[in-house]
Amino acid sequence: MSIAAEEQQASHEHSHGAPSGLKRWLYTTNHKDIGSLYLLFSLLMFLTGGAMAMVIRAELFQPGMQLVDPHFFNQMTTVHGLVMVFGAVMPAFTGLANWMIPMMIGAPDMALPRMNNWSFWILPFAFAILLMSLFMEGGGPAFGWTFYAPLSTTYSNDNTALFVFAVHIMGISSIMGAINVIVTIVNMRAPGMTWMKLPLFVWTWLITAFLLIAVMPVLAGAVTMVLTDKYFGTSFFDAAGGGDPVMFQHIFWFFGHPEVYIMILPAFGIISTIVPTFSRKKLFGYASMVYATSSIALLSFVVWAHHMFTTGMPLAGELFFMYATMLISVPTGVKVFNWVATMWRGAISFEIPMMFAIAFIVLFTLGGFSGLMLAITPADFQYHDTYFVVAHFHYVLVTGAVFSIMAAAYYWLPKWTGNMYSETLAQWHFWMSLISVNVLFFPMHFVGLAGMPRRIPDYALQFADFNAIISVGGFVFGLSQLLFVAVVFKCIRGGESVPNKVWDGAEGLEWEVASPAPYHTFSKPPKVD
Repeated sequence: MSIAAEEQQASHEHSHGAPSGLKRWLYTTNHKDIGSLYLLFSLLMFLTGGAMAMVIRAELFQPGMQLVDPHFFNQMTTVHGLVMVFGAVMPAFTGLANWMIPMMIGAPDMALPRMNNWSFWILPFAFAILLMSLFMEGGGPAFGWTFYAPLSTTYSNDNTALFVFAVHIMGISSIMGAINVIVTIVNMRAPGMTWMKLPLFVWTWLITAFLLIAVMPVLAGAVTMVLTDKYFGTSFFDAAGGGDPVMFQHIFWFFGHPEVYIMILPAFGIISTIVPTFSRKKLFGYASMVYATSSIALLSFVVWAHHMFTTGMPLAGELFFMYATMLISVPTGVKVFNWVATMWRGAISFEIPMMFAIAFIVLFTLGGFSGLMLAITPADFQYHDTYFVVAHFHYVLVTGAVFSIMAAAYYWLPKWTGNMYSETLAQWHFWMSLISVNVLFFPMHFVGLAGMPRRIPDYALQFADFNAIISVGGFVFGLSQLLFVAVVFKCIRGGESVPNKVWDGAEGLEWEVASPAPYHTFSKPPKVD
């Protein structure tokens, strides 16, 4: 369907008794409107969580206590993690799913449009509750985003109740969104859209939605047990009452490890869409990508205790989780191989989405290698709870999930808005982000290997130089994202109209494009045999 036809359809839907202005956004059941709401909300949360990261890095710029007290530092590390995971990355992917899945499978809208509206509008309230807890007497949650017992039970204050309520609402939103995705893909595909013809983004989201439905109730159980231990006298995680604090870790990570893949599988779908487009080739090994994604999802349920090697599990348990974790790297390696094989001998055009995609492939792979190091049980005893772990998961979540979201935004913004983004600003954003993100996270490997513990507001003098460099990288990366905000809003407000840019500079050539980028300028014509 062309943009004009889509706009005509949308105006027809909204002209028949639909409210206008603010009410239109409140009551909308249009998948594009809801997708836009999710994306704008996730951008706001990204900036909020980023501001907290700036507080963390400002405090760590020098050894000693400078700016904030240790309790507030702990609140920042906790809420930064929660906001980035549940408020920035997951809603961004859900927004992309809302926008693109119906169009990719030929559906007029999502299957359950009213539930779609509801699943979005409970999110701002969840995060308002979470962020307002920071202004309570005694401050907000300060027990880490993993909220381990007994920190979240015995040693927390009454912000725990608000935190638990907020997490429940986020979980409800995720489950409703996942149900919507599954029902839409299963029931509303266009005639002829068989399973093995689905775009990879649709496949990855379908598998992600099943993961969400499987693990969100586990998170709900964990936070409910924390709530009852804290306020109702139960002893699930209290050894004095016959409970076990390590059981909390098992329950949390049984949710938490599939959650990690919930935050990266849609990214794989995005990269599998962008790389073929700008390589002018079909995706190499489509079927193997589908099977690899499915096997990652299945294996994600049997690796949770690799977060817990230092809790004293039996040797057989350590060996099982070590081998399972090493095994899950295989299907991920298949994906990286397929992306590289897709680019091999392609007529690559280095547009901004492709540059973010290539950065994703290189840096996500680097994060995967450090994850493989952490999988080795005896080595993990050394790395555990150091900045090496922080470096690892930020490489897979920032240069992984966040870079893929930025790649998707640049790739689809012209389709969403009808306007081309500013190439100059986008180039500045990419290069500043790429350089600063590595200055920020790469030295963390070194301070981690040297034994610097994470989540601590002070550190030994020998780590001072590296921490100053890390913090400078953090400040530059944070400022770079303001360029992204400028690009997005400039593109929404106007700019050069897309149709004038399509195939610019390639007139008179005839070629076949396997997976065309409908609204992108290619900087050079593809090779013609």
